[in-house]
Amino acid sequence: MSEFLHLLTVNLASVLGLMFLLWLVSLVRRDASVVDPFWGTGFVVALSLQAGVWQPAAPPLWWLDFGGWGLWTLGFTFEVVGDWQLARFTSNPDNRGRVLDRGLWRYTRHPNYFGDFCVWWGLYLIAAAAGAWWTLPGPLLMSLLLMRVSGVPLLEKDIAERRAGYAAYVARTSAFFPAPPRS
Repeated sequence: MSEFLHLLTVNLASVLGLMFLLWLVSLVRRDASVVDPFWGTGFVVALSLQAGVWQPAAPPLWWLDFGGWGLWTLGFTFEVVGDWQLARFTSNPDNRGRVLDRGLWRYTRHPNYFGDFCVWWGLYLIAAAAGAWWTLPGPLLMSLLLMRVSGVPLLEKDIAERRAGYAAYVARTSAFFPAPPRS
């Protein structure tokens, strides 16, 4: 087995094992949010990034590199700012049971998931620029998970029942990609 394939196999097994354990914890606690702080581990051993770094000779920088850096920066900003806004909102006791619909949360119901999406696609563009275009399954899988499986659908499964005003928020706010609020 080549050294690169061995590295990928070990990293995949590590990430899958960690995520499986976290999933079990989330089932026991009945709280899927316990997984959120650990998604970053996936980035460190994100297939696209490894393949891009592993390339024997770095090609000159071109538009895919700059596009990837820009998209990664946008995503990281959405994650950090969105989490900061949510933490600030939830720390105020007057907001208990209310819906955050200001800041980034006015344009998307899940700025942190959108940010995660951009980070993955940014890393993919950088890897593709280095010749690792074949790593496309990584960001495609994350996109599917965030938008259709464990991200938005799982989080929103019953939130409208627990938060007054959430149904109206859903009606006017984009689920994933930032957009101006609908009237």
